[in-house]
Amino acid sequence: MVFKRPESVLVVVHDEAGRVLLLRRRIPADFWQSVTGSLEWGESPVQAARRELEEETGLCADGLVNLHRQVRFPIVSPWRERYPPDADENLEHHFTLRVPAGTAIRLSLHEHGEYCWLPRDEAARQVASWTNAEAILNCVPKGLDSQDA
Repeated sequence: MVFKRPESVLVVVHDEAGRVLLLRRRIPADFWQSVTGSLEWGESPVQAARRELEEETGLCADGLVNLHRQVRFPIVSPWRERYPPDADENLEHHFTLRVPAGTAIRLSLHEHGEYCWLPRDEAARQVASWTNAEAILNCVPKGLDSQDA
């Protein structure tokens, strides 16, 4: 078995109105998140962010911004068995990508069942991960949507 590298990317995709793209994972059910994924062995965080954007959404990474923010968090179930036995933490690199409103999304259906665009604050409440919520609030400007006013 080849273990996953305990290092990942998180890419917050948003539009100019402050709406954030969220993806619902197939497993575990009702796990909403931004674009995420583990770095492959030998891959840089920027390469991983570009790859994950394409794989999970069909989006081109033109305009990808490295936020130069890293967060460590404990590796928990149901993913623990995927990592080397001595890996207790994951190092997550944060990126953002601003796209025009109405940008078409092409889901990776084996990984995600649906997507939605939510106002910034609502998206931060909807995601399952505290690091994802923090990234949304830190990098997406408040939009003009009345729910954010």
